Amino acid sequence: MSKENDQTRVELIHADDEERYLLRNPREIRQVLKQLVDARVLVSAHLSPGTESFLTAIVDVPEGEDSLLLDGSADEALNERVARAGLLTCVTQLDKVRIQFALAGHELLRPDGNPAFRSALPAQLLRLQRRDYYRLQTPASETVTCTMPLTAADGSHRSVELRILDISGSGIAIAVPPSGFALEAGARFTNCVLKLPDIAPIAATLTVKNLFRLVNRNDIEMLRAGCLLSDMPRSADDEIQRYILKVERQRNARKRGRY
Repeated sequence: MSKENDQTRVELIHADDEERYLLRNPREIRQVLKQLVDARVLVSAHLSPGTESFLTAIVDVPEGEDSLLLDGSADEALNERVARAGLLTCVTQLDKVRIQFALAGHELLRPDGNPAFRSALPAQLLRLQRRDYYRLQTPASETVTCTMPLTAADGSHRSVELRILDISGSGIAIAVPPSGFALEAGARFTNCVLKLPDIAPIAATLTVKNLFRLVNRNDIEMLRAGCLLSDMPRSADDEIQRYILKVERQRNARKRGRY
């Protein structure tokens, strides 16, 4: 395996039974990338090492080549930093499906005088599709958390309260610090507690299904852990669905108020 592929695998951490979310077939990866080109979707690219990020877009996936063209920046200094970066972690959405992939080896070009980067096609691409349950991205204005018993790097055990990023009747995604805790795909945690606004705490068992790295708007790196919910009280599904519907009603009311 090449060094570039090794670097890419560092960014995409997954459980063996999550193959439906991870594409490795070059033809399928190329197809998704072409869809991003056709839809003119903006991509958030994060430089590694470092915490810098910039908005870009895939401008071409040439036929017969194992490469893509990424739009450059009007900031020449930024273009130079991108060219020197060991890895670009790219995150975007297409039809409400989250897409993430990593690029290594970025050659700065100037086709037609405009800056662009030629990179090898990613060896793998993570595509988190919609589940059977509707998934709600939790409001940043509300405190929506999950308390989990985690093992710290020093071997000690303690309960940690983590923010829930999205939720459905079958699972949640939580934000986890990228270091300091032992967390891996396939791990199972009992005695967890979900805390949703205006709802009694919900006891649950969480099974980590996939992990991948994110960089938030404040350039802080974290892990997004997608977890399956189980062993909940019988009423828990109804409570979660009521919370989801309440938030959606509030969002729709605010949208109507803007027009």
